[in-house]
Amino acid sequence: MLLKACLNGSREVGEHVALPVTSEELARDTEAVVAAGAGAIHVHPRRVDGGQSLEAEDIANALQTIRTRCPGIPIGVSTGIWIEPDIALRLQRVQQWTVLPDFASVNFSEPGAVELCYALAARGIGIEAGLATAADVRLLHASGLADQCLRILIEPAESEVEAALANTTAMIAALDEARIQRPRLLHGADAAAWDILKMAGSLGYDTRIGLEDTLTLPDGQRAQGNAELVSLAATICGIH
Repeated sequence: MLLKACLNGSREVGEHVALPVTSEELARDTEAVVAAGAGAIHVHPRRVDGGQSLEAEDIANALQTIRTRCPGIPIGVSTGIWIEPDIALRLQRVQQWTVLPDFASVNFSEPGAVELCYALAARGIGIEAGLATAADVRLLHASGLADQCLRILIEPAESEVEAALANTTAMIAALDEARIQRPRLLHGADAAAWDILKMAGSLGYDTRIGLEDTLTLPDGQRAQGNAELVSLAATICGIH
């Protein structure tokens, strides 16, 4: 079972005192979460002003700094359209990367997702297909790209637990119906994060945790940082 650490996401500077933003901070947290049980990481590289970036220089800086501290750990990045709303420019940014991540997530609810997947595949970057609804599953199936994906991300966005669980069940049924057999990583967000993580463990799916997904422990207390979240998730999932 793979436990991935999602270190920062779209969190704003100041949302959590331990949120890693700079490349050095991301590298420091990577070292800590790997020691706590993470087998891969997912990061949102930032510009010097703290804003999320897809530009080649910022991607390269983050990846190289992390790899210097933690050689061999698989690193993925986001391609979320909120980072670069211009679809053509987003594609161009990816094509201009000089240092490549091991994988990149593509949200199938966003326009230009299929074209972006082809661009990643052409560069030898693993594709994580991000699915938020059963409609996303159907789009992935229709695209013919499922077999080219490194893994499928089942990502219910609902923070209300029952709604997130229901959406997850619907997506799993759609994946099974489409006979999409690629490895599945299931995770939730905010108040649903820990319940969805436990569901992933019960199903034998890969999962993830980190400050991108939640700032709190299952009991509602504020987490100290990514390492504490990952350590607890590893215990829950039986990775320790």
